[in-house]
Amino acid sequence: MKTHDFENVWDAISDTHEEAENMKIRSQLMTFINAWIARHGLSQEEAAKALGVTQPRISELARGKIALFSVDRLITMLANAGLHIVNIEISEAADA
Repeated sequence: MKTHDFENVWDAISDTHEEAENMKIRSQLMTFINAWIARHGLSQEEAAKALGVTQPRISELARGKIALFSVDRLITMLANAGLHIVNIEISEAADA
């Protein structure tokens, strides 16, 4: 039986490295937005209004429906709430 080691779950379940990187960014943004909603004690309706989307979109966000959100859309949601991305950390792959 052949096994593979992966750096993260996205590498394991994605077809390409590019897709894995995109999924990783989307999941981090979604996690941050969900944490922001929880920290502020917002209902889905209140969060939707603050983020500029509908309540069903907040429900999809809360359920982790990652395939339904683009990086661009998630950044727009952050901006609508007055949030800013402060730092992005990028490193070279170990095998590069």
